[in-house]
Amino acid sequence: MRLLAEVHARDGYPVNWPDQPGEWLSHGPLLGSWVAELEGGLVGHVSLSQGGEGDLAPALWSERNGATPDTTAVVSRLFVAPRARGRRIGALLIGRAVEESRRRGLHPVLDVVASDTAAAALYERLGWELMATVEQQWSPHQAVTIHCYAAPS
Repeated sequence: MRLLAEVHARDGYPVNWPDQPGEWLSHGPLLGSWVAELEGGLVGHVSLSQGGEGDLAPALWSERNGATPDTTAVVSRLFVAPRARGRRIGALLIGRAVEESRRRGLHPVLDVVASDTAAAALYERLGWELMATVEQQWSPHQAVTIHCYAAPS
C-alpha cells in the first residue's frame, strides 16, 4: 500500500484514492497479479482480470472483432515506483500480464485515464492500439476521459 500511496501522491494514480487500497488492488475476477522487485524492494505491480462493470475496452475490442467480451482480459492496476522508472519495469509487468492473457486464449485490453499521458505513451511504445477515447461518468459529479487500448495481435 505504501508504494501505491507514493505513486498516488506523485502521479495522481489512482485518480480517486480507494477507501480500502488492498481490496482495490485485488478487485474483480482476478486472473493474476504480479509485482516487480529491485534491490530487495517492491517497485511495481500489475493485474489481469476478466472485464467488469465500467471496463470499456473489452466491449470495443469484441465489437471490432466479432467476438464476445469474455474473450478478452483486462490489464489493470499497473504502477511503478517513481525511483525505479526508466528501467523497463512497466514494460516487463505488462509483458507478463499479456503472456498470461495469451496463455489463457484471451486478448489483452485496457482502459486508461486520458490525463495519464505517461501510461498512454508506454502502451503506444509497446504497440498497443488506441481503439477509442470516450467520456465515462464515474459519479454524478465526476466525468473522466478514458482511452481504450488493445494489445497488438
